[in-house]
Amino acid sequence: SAASDVYKRQVVELVDVSRTYRSRAEDVPAVVAASLELHAGSLTALVGPSGSGKSTLINLIVGWEMPDEGEVRTHPDVGDDWDSVAVVPQGLGMLAELTIAENIRLPAVLGNSAALDIDELCESLGLTHLRDQLPEAVSLGEHQRAAVARALLAQPTLLIADEPTAHQDEENTLLVSELMRGAAAAGSAVLIATHDARVLAAADVVVEILDGRLSTRR
Repeated sequence: SAASDVYKRQVVELVDVSRTYRSRAEDVPAVVAASLELHAGSLTALVGPSGSGKSTLINLIVGWEMPDEGEVRTHPDVGDDWDSVAVVPQGLGMLAELTIAENIRLPAVLGNSAALDIDELCESLGLTHLRDQLPEAVSLGEHQRAAVARALLAQPTLLIADEPTAHQDEENTLLVSELMRGAAAAGSAVLIATHDARVLAAADVVVEILDGRLSTRR
């Protein structure tokens, strides 16, 4: 059926992608001949030690960096708006002058569809009482959950999160991983860079990166 096809379609494919950073002393390979497929309806976890190439790989998938070799192929549905691609970066990327609610609502303000109800999102992530606060007035964990809510709002075609539970306690880690699991169930292709065993347990596919090289764990 057409509905089931949505859940099988390939949203992103990396084909033998490499990225090298050139310093004065030497060339440093960050990603080496990486091939990867991200499918709608699937949650992929990306694991690897610090400096292994996770953030570079994410930048290549999102289009923030271009590969030196290989090709990044994206589905025609993937454009440059929040309906297409939503990212929870490690830096979180919240606008300091906007309230938590205004930050979460930003994709809809920029003309994208708010597929989820912002009140329900805030409640599910324990943010309701912080809606009118500025980012500087809330904890790092709350700040991070607001960035997750912003990414989820438009139910994007591709959702990428870089360590989205790094500042969360156990209860909130489970909340975030359940919502990411729910985004995949709703049809998003979800990629999470993580070290958290609870997030890994929720993943359909676990991919490991070591010295820039990818291997599939399961």
